[in-house]
Amino acid sequence: MCIRGHKSETIKTRRVKMKIDILAIGAHPDDVELSCSATLAKEISRGKKVGILDLTRGELGTRGTAEIRDQEAQDAAKILGVAFRENLEFSDGFFVNNVAHQLEIIKILRKYRPEIVLCNAIEDRHIDHGKGAQLVNDACFLSGLRKIETILDGNSQHAWRPKNVFHYIQWRNLKPDVVVDVTGFMDKKLESVKAYRSQFFDENSKEPDTPISSSNFFDSISYRARDLGRLINTEYAEGYNVSRHVAVDSLFDLI
Repeated sequence: MCIRGHKSETIKTRRVKMKIDILAIGAHPDDVELSCSATLAKEISRGKKVGILDLTRGELGTRGTAEIRDQEAQDAAKILGVAFRENLEFSDGFFVNNVAHQLEIIKILRKYRPEIVLCNAIEDRHIDHGKGAQLVNDACFLSGLRKIETILDGNSQHAWRPKNVFHYIQWRNLKPDVVVDVTGFMDKKLESVKAYRSQFFDENSKEPDTPISSSNFFDSISYRARDLGRLINTEYAEGYNVSRHVAVDSLFDLI
């Protein structure tokens, strides 16, 4: 497994060559674990190849440090069993949706050629989530345009556009367009979330309280999954929104 935590590991990680099925992208380390990690664990158990891309190191987080988050992200990636984890080290809180940032994501998309991309909520409490959602969505479209040239490790890259982009649900209880049964994979999800020991509920922590450090927030991970599961008559589920139509060959593909 190649997990990029900071710039010193960039060259080593970028030499990895593989075609993956799903690329899960988060504005911050822990976005993916909190929102779609049960889906990832389920697909990995089915033999799908999955990678994670973090846009920032979460350096503005109230609790812990960027270095601690680097290690926690590595631990979470190992728990989930993803093929790789990379970090683009965009500026936490201040990255924007512009050419420079789009091109960095396009390079990753063309490198790993995912069929599906999972990314931040279309709108949310944290400004980076909505920004990240639009940035990734735009990059996924632009990545398919042949006249946009990118070079990685000295080699020209070919155009690649993921077949589908799904936005996971985060702080706000958005109405999902797609609901995925993740029954049997919640333990793995919660274990990966707990890898971020600096961020979430710890009655012995001396760090300042935050909206995500309460016991109620941690409990909400399970009760939201139960409520989404209720909607589709399963025990647990994770929800997603789409910003473009999802095409199928047959209605039976949705069964």
